Amino acid sequence: MAEAHQAVAFQFTVSPEGIDLQLSHAAIKEVYLSGLRSWKKKFNQLRNGFVTGVYPASPSSWLFMVTAILVTQYSRLDPSMGMIEKIKEHLEYLSDQGLNFLSALAFSTGLWLALIMTMRSILKMLLCYHGWMYEEHGKMSNTTKVWLALVKIFAGRTPMLYSYQASLPRLPVPAIKDTMQRYLESVRPLMSDDEFQRTAGLARDFERTLGPRLQWYLKLKSWWASNYVSDWWEEYVYLRGRGPLIVNSNYYAMDFLYVTPTPIQAARAGNLVYAMLLYRRKLIREEIKPIMVPYSFIPLCSAQWQRLFNTTRLPGVGLDSIQHLQDSKHIAVYHAGRLFRVWLYHNGRLLHPRELQAQFQFILADPTPPLPGEEKLPSLTAADRDPWAQARHTYFQSGKNEQSLSIVEKAAFFVTLDTSEQGLQGPNPGYALDTYAKSLLHGRCCDRWFDKSFTLIVYRNGKSGINAEHSWADAPIVGHLWEYTLATDVFTLGYDSNGNCKGDMDSSIPPPQKLQWEIPPEVSFGWGEDQEVFVQHKLGYVCFIAEGHQSIWEGWPKCIDTVKSRARVSKEMLGSATTRNCQTWGWESVVPGLLHCLILGSFVLGQVLSEPWRLSTSQTPIQQIELFDLQNHPDYISCGGGFGPVDDNGYGVSYVIVGEDLINFHVSCKCSSKETNAHRFGLNIRKAMTDILALFQVDKNASARHNQ
Repeated sequence: MAEAHQAVAFQFTVSPEGIDLQLSHAAIKEVYLSGLRSWKKKFNQLRNGFVTGVYPASPSSWLFMVTAILVTQYSRLDPSMGMIEKIKEHLEYLSDQGLNFLSALAFSTGLWLALIMTMRSILKMLLCYHGWMYEEHGKMSNTTKVWLALVKIFAGRTPMLYSYQASLPRLPVPAIKDTMQRYLESVRPLMSDDEFQRTAGLARDFERTLGPRLQWYLKLKSWWASNYVSDWWEEYVYLRGRGPLIVNSNYYAMDFLYVTPTPIQAARAGNLVYAMLLYRRKLIREEIKPIMVPYSFIPLCSAQWQRLFNTTRLPGVGLDSIQHLQDSKHIAVYHAGRLFRVWLYHNGRLLHPRELQAQFQFILADPTPPLPGEEKLPSLTAADRDPWAQARHTYFQSGKNEQSLSIVEKAAFFVTLDTSEQGLQGPNPGYALDTYAKSLLHGRCCDRWFDKSFTLIVYRNGKSGINAEHSWADAPIVGHLWEYTLATDVFTLGYDSNGNCKGDMDSSIPPPQKLQWEIPPEVSFGWGEDQEVFVQHKLGYVCFIAEGHQSIWEGWPKCIDTVKSRARVSKEMLGSATTRNCQTWGWESVVPGLLHCLILGSFVLGQVLSEPWRLSTSQTPIQQIELFDLQNHPDYISCGGGFGPVDDNGYGVSYVIVGEDLINFHVSCKCSSKETNAHRFGLNIRKAMTDILALFQVDKNASARHNQ
C-alpha cells in the first residue's frame, strides 16, 4: 500500500534510548502544497468577491474616481459642493496636505459606492420589464429597443459568473385572480363543458376562501427572500421524494452521436476528466460568463452553478439533504464491481490527461475481484430513499465502511468505467440508440452512484455520457459543463496518432487506492434476485427514441422556455402567452409544506395536484454554440439527453434545438403501460412537424401569388 505510506507524514518508535522520529519529506511537501493551494483559493475567492461586489463598476474605476477628484482639488474646483470641507472638520491632527488627500479620498469613495448602488438599482428596475417576452419572434417594438439599449449601458462590460446576482429582481407574486384565470385557460381544451364548469366553480371558491390566506404567506416570504419558491421547490419537489432517484428524477446527456474521438477507454476518460477539472477551475475563479437569455443581454441567475462539483445528495428518513464541499481533491471510480479513489493533484498541480489515463488504465488492468457486497453497493443509491437512509445509518457509520463511503460522497464527482459498448452501432441504429439512452439513464442499477451531482460514464469503446442528479440544479447547468467538456476534449486537448492522451507523465504518481469494505451478509443477501427483478420489471420498462429532423424550416425559434403546465400538456399545445404567464406559478411549492393542513379543505388545489403528469416536456438549449463549428464539423455535436416519464402511463419528452435545421427528440415511456409507445409517439412528432412545414409552405405560396 504505497499510497498509505505516503499519506503518513511521520513515524516514530519508542525505545529505551528515547523516541526515534522519522519524517516523510514527500508527505510534508504534499501538506505544504495542499495548504498553499488552499490559501491561493481563499485569496481568489476574496478577490472575486470584491470584484463581484462592486459590479457593474470595476476596481479601476475607483482609482479613476479618486484621481479625478484629486485633480479637481488641485485645480481649486469643488465638485463635492462643500462635502469635502465637511469631511475635513472630522479629520484633526493632520497636515493640510494629508487633510486634502484623505477628505478627497473619502468623498470619492463614497461617491463611487453611491454610483454603484444607483446603477444596480436602475438595472434591477430595467430587468423587471417583461414586455419583450410577449413580442413576436424576430420583431421588436420601439419600447423594447430603448429598454434593451439601457440594459446594455447599465449591465457592465466584463461580468464574472456572479456579477449580476445583486441586480436580479425579486420573483413577483402573481395575483390570485390572474393565477386562477391562467389555470382555467390551460385546462379548457382538455375538459368537457360539465367538467370545466365544475372546475371553474372550484376555482372561484378557492379565490374567495383559502386563496387569500395562502397569498398572504407567499407575499410574506417574498419580502425577505429574493425567490420565494426555490427553497420550497428543492425540498418538497425533490428532497422529500421517497421514491428512487433512478428514472424518476435523474436524467442523462449523450456523447457525440456520429464521432468517437478515441476507442481507448482510459484515454477518453483521461481527457474528459481533465476537461471537467479545467471547467471546475474556471468555476472557482468565476471566469465562466453569466448565462443570458438567448439573443439578448438579459442575465439569468447563476446560483445553481455553486453546487456543480463536490456535491452529494445524502439520504435521510423522510427528508434528504445536500452535502456540498468547497473543494475535493479526488474522484471516485467504479469498474467491474470495484470502487477506487483517484487523486487529482500531485506536487501541487492537476494531473495531466496522460497521467489520468495511466490512473484509469491501472484500474482497468487490476485483476482484484470485488469484495463481498461491493459489486452491488451503488444500487443502494437506486433504492427507495428511506431504506437507503436506514442502511446507511446502520452499516456505514463506522470503520472501513464509513471511511470508504465518505471518500465516495466527498469526491469531486463519480466516474464509471463501463464494461459494455454503446453508441450508434450495429445493423439497427434505432435499437442501438434505445440501448445507449437506457444505459445512461440507469445502467445495470449497481454501476452508477445516483446520489452524486453527476456521474461521468465512459464505455469500453470510448463512448461516453453523463447521468445527473436533479435536486441541486436544473439540466442547463450540467449541459453547460458537458458542452465545454466535449469541445475541450476534441478541439483543445485531442489525442495522438495511437488514440492516447497527449503529453508526458510523471511516473512517481501513486496508483489509485482501492476502497475497502466490510459489508455484513445481511446487507448483501437480498440484492441478487431482488435487484435483478427491479432492473427487469421497472428499469427495463423505459424505451427511448431520438429523432433528428433536419431542414424542417429556416429560422425555427431556438429557445423555448420549459413549463410543466397545470393542464398536463406541453407548452406547444397552449400558446405562448399562457405559457409565459405560467412561469409565475408558485402554489405547487407551497401546498405540500407548512400550509398542508389548510389544503385539506381545498378541492381545487387537491384536483390540480392530483392530476397525472401524462406529458412531461423539457429542453436544454445549446448554450455555447461558439464552441462547435457546425458548418465544417456538423457531426461534432451532442445528441442531447433525456429523462424518464413522470407518470406510469405517460411520456417524458426532451428535445434539443441545434442550430437552424436540426432538432433532436428523446421520448421515454414505460413498456408496462398498454397506453403508451415511445416509437409511435416519435413518429407522430415527425408527422406533426411535417404537417406544420406543409402549412408554412402553403402560406408561403399564397403570399407569393398575392404579391404577383
